[in-house]
Amino acid sequence: MESIKDLVSEMKEEMFSSAVSLCSFVSSSAYDTAWLALIPDPARPGQPLFRQCLEWIMKEQKEEGFWGEGGSIECLPASLACMVALQTWEAGPCNVGRGLAFVHANVEKLLREEDGAFPRWFCIVFPAMVELAQTKGLNVLPDGLTDVVASIFHQRERFLEMEASFCEAYHPPLLAYLEALPPSYGHIGHEIILQNQNKDGSLFHSPSATAHAFMVTGNEGFKLYLESMVQRCGHGGVPPFYPIDEELIKLSIVDRLERLGLSEHFSVEIEDVLCHVYRNWTVQEKEEDENERSTLVPIRLYKDSLAFRLLRMHGYRVSPRRFCWFLQHEDITSYIEENYNCLLSTLLNVYRATDVTFLGENELEEARSFSRTLLERGITMKTAADSIVTFNIQREIEHQLGLPWLARLDHLEHRDSIEGSKSSDYLWIGKACYYRISCLNDDKLLQLARENYTLRQSIFKNELEEVTRWSRDSGLRDIGFGREKTTYCYLAVASSVYHPSLSDVRMLVCKSAILVTVADDFFDMEGSLDELNTLTEAVGRWNGDGLSGHGKVIFDALDELADNTIKMLFDRHRVDATESIRELWYETFVSWLKEAKWSRRRYAPSIDDYIKTSMISVAVHTMILPACYLINPGFAMHRMRHSKTDVITRLLMISARLLNDMQSYEKEKEDGKLNLVLLYSKENLELDIENATDCIEKILDEQKKEFLKMTLEDGITDLPKQWRHLHLGGLKAFQMFFNSSNGFDSPTAMIKNINKAFYEPLVTDTWKTTPQQTLQPHPGSKNCNSIVRAHIGKSCQDLGRRRLLYYSNIETSGIRVLPVHNFPLRFPIIRLSHKFYAKVLMPPSVTKPLLW
Repeated sequence: MESIKDLVSEMKEEMFSSAVSLCSFVSSSAYDTAWLALIPDPARPGQPLFRQCLEWIMKEQKEEGFWGEGGSIECLPASLACMVALQTWEAGPCNVGRGLAFVHANVEKLLREEDGAFPRWFCIVFPAMVELAQTKGLNVLPDGLTDVVASIFHQRERFLEMEASFCEAYHPPLLAYLEALPPSYGHIGHEIILQNQNKDGSLFHSPSATAHAFMVTGNEGFKLYLESMVQRCGHGGVPPFYPIDEELIKLSIVDRLERLGLSEHFSVEIEDVLCHVYRNWTVQEKEEDENERSTLVPIRLYKDSLAFRLLRMHGYRVSPRRFCWFLQHEDITSYIEENYNCLLSTLLNVYRATDVTFLGENELEEARSFSRTLLERGITMKTAADSIVTFNIQREIEHQLGLPWLARLDHLEHRDSIEGSKSSDYLWIGKACYYRISCLNDDKLLQLARENYTLRQSIFKNELEEVTRWSRDSGLRDIGFGREKTTYCYLAVASSVYHPSLSDVRMLVCKSAILVTVADDFFDMEGSLDELNTLTEAVGRWNGDGLSGHGKVIFDALDELADNTIKMLFDRHRVDATESIRELWYETFVSWLKEAKWSRRRYAPSIDDYIKTSMISVAVHTMILPACYLINPGFAMHRMRHSKTDVITRLLMISARLLNDMQSYEKEKEDGKLNLVLLYSKENLELDIENATDCIEKILDEQKKEFLKMTLEDGITDLPKQWRHLHLGGLKAFQMFFNSSNGFDSPTAMIKNINKAFYEPLVTDTWKTTPQQTLQPHPGSKNCNSIVRAHIGKSCQDLGRRRLLYYSNIETSGIRVLPVHNFPLRFPIIRLSHKFYAKVLMPPSVTKPLLW
């Protein structure tokens, strides 16, 4: 515990302190950092303006020899840009040699696995980096790649011709790729560049484009932007976008803490973040500046859907319109459909946001269907043609689509997030790399998550042993009939009510669930009507005199459980719950007796009569309400006795009954028991069983959506939030057991979850590596000189160390031309009409969001 407390304190200081720069949380872009490293110092032309960027490049090369992220084509432009920067300043020859060795060993594999289907960003950036490397004497492409490279260059031309014909493209304007534009894009004058300069001094918030813009214009605004960014980031590397969206980073941290199961330790900080975001949402909803709304669609949609889900989960009243806006724009949805493989992380976030759909929210239903269709398409892609869709995100998509959110147990979800930790640090593909938030996988944060989960496991194992001992000592475990579900019951409770301090709540709910299971089986299959009447009457007068056999075992266990509950409530809160708890249990026994009489007399009640009785006999309120008072005795005890009048409790009772009946009607038909599906098909003769089940499923869906609204949104009911969350845990338990089959009655359905929840130690990084990508490392630093000679020497000899000619696609009038070998620019001038600029290079007073 002390270790956990220390780690919590450290993480609070590192993630939420006002002194911390959020820039440090965004993973640096090797590609953009390389472009800053290329800038010569105007005062000392033979020196780089940002030497710290050059040093970062030499420090951050991966062991295998690449820069950026390995395993996909993403590392190629970054590695080429970094080698160009080092070669320009004649720095890091060993780094260059290792980089060339890596590229030569892996470029063919990486490119051919794309099967010719390269994303737009790669087709623009990679050819430019190849050309730039060649001007620096770097022979980066081995023999045998002519066909692949020609295909990429051809696709670049095709992309650019296509966009020249459509002035309302949703990609960023091509000027955002200023540093990578080929000669065919013609002469780009200073005036055009400066017209597109943002108020913050950047060119489309792109460090690489802004670096290039400064080199060719000398504009002081560009320089100030770059200096401010480097100073704020502090460690030499720069992000792929700047300024960063601080709200997005904070939301991502909150989401990460919750998914790792750490929210209990950061509740104040989480609430502060969400309160701030909510205030901004309410202010900005009608007042957002149109130019600012022209932020890239993936970024905006990712952030809006994430904020919507987190705010709704924490009780804020938010409208689906805040992130379903994209559905109103046919051109945006068409673009997403055409480029879904680049937007899967955003689409997954949209899908997760729709987990908390309330009744009547048709926009969310449409967003769920739209995103699910594209996500299903994403996980069926088998070739590397979509390599930006990594193995990790495909696994995450399969997990999210495979099981509804309500059927997933929180404790096991936390385990999945910890074990798959390395799959969660990237958000979307940017201009030349993924946008990653590095602090989401901070080693100390993951250590805290592991220790926290392991502590929970040890607590749960001890509690399970205790409740098993109680079940055995009370005679319920070995009663000789029915279902022995002690471990199942504890799994359902502990996985939703997981805070270590809530041990008494878990024990009370679990013991109640065990007793309900045994007593329900006694009424269903074991006891005679006389025995059932006698037991029910004994519960009514709360006196077990005259009972014997199974009836006595059940009553004695009930008496002990009720007495202990009453004592706990009185000792803690000075409330006498005797009458309320006894009446709650008596009502449940009466419902069981009524159902037993119906079943044995072959009587078919009306659906209304059945629902009134069966929503009580499912006994979910009997298990949960006493625990609610144990957590927070904020209401008079009469509320427990009239629980059915509380809408949220009534919705839970009905939903639990419908879930049970939908998955157990076949067995109950064989046993001659009542079931809503059977009654519904009997009262509606035109429907077969399958159609009757569909009708009930629609009713259940509406009940659950209304229940979610009552449970999640503050201000609708006077029930305390702890009560509402316990109700939600109850629904999730039933959804888990009865999601697609009757898992509660299966002897094996929950074994895997039980082992993972209580016994198996964590296995970290289980999603970390894609199976299809094994990159070849560089040969080793001890042979560095020979590597450099092999890959660089010949090119340098051929060039005779002569200065490279400086060709520019930017006019240089009025600009001091620095020594030519310092410049990476190389394009001849090709002049095109001003109309071409307006269509291709300039966003016309951007009225719609842009997409990468």
